[in-house]
Amino acid sequence: MDPRLWSKDEERIFFKKTLEIATPEQLFYLTDNGRFLAYWPKKYKGKKTTLQSRNAFIGSYTEKWIKDLLTPLAREFEAYAIHNVVCDEIGLGERSPADVAIVKTPKREQKPEDILLLVEVKMSIVWNWEYHPESGDLDCIGDFTTHQGNPGLLRSDTMLKAIGKSINIRVSGYQSSKIPIIVIGNTPIMKTYYKKVDFLKKAGIIQGFYSVNPNPLDKPSKNNIKSTPEKGFLRVDKINELYNNLEHIIEEDKEFFSSMLPKKELGRIIEVANREPTYEKKAEKFLILLRGIKNE
Repeated sequence: MDPRLWSKDEERIFFKKTLEIATPEQLFYLTDNGRFLAYWPKKYKGKKTTLQSRNAFIGSYTEKWIKDLLTPLAREFEAYAIHNVVCDEIGLGERSPADVAIVKTPKREQKPEDILLLVEVKMSIVWNWEYHPESGDLDCIGDFTTHQGNPGLLRSDTMLKAIGKSINIRVSGYQSSKIPIIVIGNTPIMKTYYKKVDFLKKAGIIQGFYSVNPNPLDKPSKNNIKSTPEKGFLRVDKINELYNNLEHIIEEDKEFFSSMLPKKELGRIIEVANREPTYEKKAEKFLILLRGIKNE
């Protein structure tokens, strides 16, 4: 297993570091019999409480972790991996910045033309852990099939937030049309999203959902898929697999476009664009004409 990717060891490190600045009650549920657990076990029948405080800690930790993970890739493009990037022109304001972006300049505030890749980070605690406050020990007591939580990309609301934010960027204007967007998590996705993520990739809205956790389950399972049919979702097993995929995404000169036009109007645009001498010129003309249409 590639030590640079997400694992049980990384989760243990998260808890150890965060317990230096947070209380156990902020990171763990407390059972009726006094156990500190990361999640309620499936067989737990006692009193339950909600735990919102951990979200901020794991969110900040994983976003910075992804920034560090992507820094070597950014350097290949003489660029930078930056946390909390702001670009008002494409809908990324102070209240909703990009979690991580690979950009040409080492600053948070960016221009669209300097953004090489936008990354939405949707990672969380995957395994269940028990914390022993007397000794400070942490025991892993099961994977996500043994507890009541739905971590990371297994949560429907998490998927919808990532999709919604990406669509907001796409509809903010044509300046976002050349910027690839990916989502990085640390779990598989639900079966109900297999077709959706493939369609999102094919439609050009999101260039891929990636899990950087090669072994999220303690036992083999058909639900721990390597990828969806069109690779809208991909489980990364080695760091170079991620780097190679993202390198290809960054280097390809692609452009997002969408419209809903009568076939006659669309045919006219295609006919006019087809008069251009090269494929690139045809594409450029097509996009100019498409974007020049004003719907009644």
